[in-house]
Amino acid sequence: MQHGKYRFIVGFLALPLGLYALFVVWPFIQSIYYSFTDWTGLSPEFRMVGFDNYKRMLDDDIFWKSLQHSLLFALVLPLVTLGLALFFAFMINVGGRHRRGGPVISGVRGSSFYKIVYFFPQVLSIAIVSLLFAFAYNPDSGAINSLLRGIGLDSVQPLWLGDPDLALWCVMAVLVWSTVGFFVVLFSAGMASIPAELYEAALLDGASRAATFFRITLPLLWDTVQSGWVYMGILALGAESFAVVQITTTGPGGPDYSTTVMVLYVYQKAFRDGQAAYATTIGVALLVVTLAFAAIVMRLGRRERLEF
Repeated sequence: MQHGKYRFIVGFLALPLGLYALFVVWPFIQSIYYSFTDWTGLSPEFRMVGFDNYKRMLDDDIFWKSLQHSLLFALVLPLVTLGLALFFAFMINVGGRHRRGGPVISGVRGSSFYKIVYFFPQVLSIAIVSLLFAFAYNPDSGAINSLLRGIGLDSVQPLWLGDPDLALWCVMAVLVWSTVGFFVVLFSAGMASIPAELYEAALLDGASRAATFFRITLPLLWDTVQSGWVYMGILALGAESFAVVQITTTGPGGPDYSTTVMVLYVYQKAFRDGQAAYATTIGVALLVVTLAFAAIVMRLGRRERLEF
């Protein structure tokens, strides 16, 4: 059984690793190379400029704004999204009251319906979700301000995406709404694999629902939560945040760069301003931020693995 084992493994891994290196690793290497040039993205000619792009980036106020917003996304969005998803999944699977003749451990009434409702945003593309919220946030004819007027709050009519103090939080709300359902389903699958006997024993010992969550559910789901945290952080730093900001905000990225994130700034510099080399420099910074975020989450979330 051991004869030819390594040739067998290499034979299976060679093609996927080759494709990964070609389409993922090599573009990263190219980006780092172009960040040391003055390439416009259009001309085949360029020259090496050393660290000029990095010096320019460190003196760029808009870059620092976009970095601040991206870090805020990476910190706040996973915390809110995963917190809501854990709460909803716990209520759907474990949080119901015991009903006579039914199982001791069950979800709230209508839990199957709630699963469909929570997962529904995943059926829609992020572009459609962004357009829907752009209409909803409209200060004159949007659904939110119309609802406020309908309940007698005519004096409360925020500009939402037009207010620099509110716009970033409005974008975050869109991302939370569009992603929380995925994690509800993910955590529900994890909770379904936890033996019901553990919950029953805890309830017989007088443990509350909150105690069972923090003493049983969360420790046994910790690996899934940690992976979800990294995944959600990458979404917040990458394509999801770009799509929502690009579609919903004025500018996009406004007003007054109040919603500009790093990935949007990369796009603007490369395709709007024709500064591809500077855009790759910001992209390298985004790569460092993403890797640092993942490493910190994995390091801080490291704990003894629990088995059942």
